[in-house]
Amino acid sequence: MNRVEIQAEEEPLPSWIERANRFILTVLDRLHQDRWDLSVLFCKNEYIRSLNAQFRQKDEATDVLSFPLGETVEEGGETRYLPGDIVISLETLRENARYFHVSPDEELRRLLIHGILHLSGMDHVTNADTEPMLLLQEELVSELAEERILL
Repeated sequence: MNRVEIQAEEEPLPSWIERANRFILTVLDRLHQDRWDLSVLFCKNEYIRSLNAQFRQKDEATDVLSFPLGETVEEGGETRYLPGDIVISLETLRENARYFHVSPDEELRRLLIHGILHLSGMDHVTNADTEPMLLLQEELVSELAEERILL
């Protein structure tokens, strides 16, 4: 069984947290990941900009950052996997949705999947739609199109 902890920085926890939690659990199930303890943080541009500057030397806001941990812990006789943290700027998410002409809900699903794929060990060199990670991302976005987080 997977577990997800969702927090917010610089703003109150959104009302749709439970739906986001269920969506993340669905994605992990589709990827055959088990016993994950995943952390997700929603924030504004200024917060993610500071993280991007500190950890990637890019002094600009971005949509999603993944911070892999990749450790296992023993808990109650069970081995749990700590993949790391996903940070998503809700401001950039809304900007992306407008720019790419998609709903904010679709963009949120895309960013959550993107972060999970990074924590699963996948990566991409470019943003070309031929990148294997991005192909899988879009396949999952399409397969889970009926899932709604923001309603």
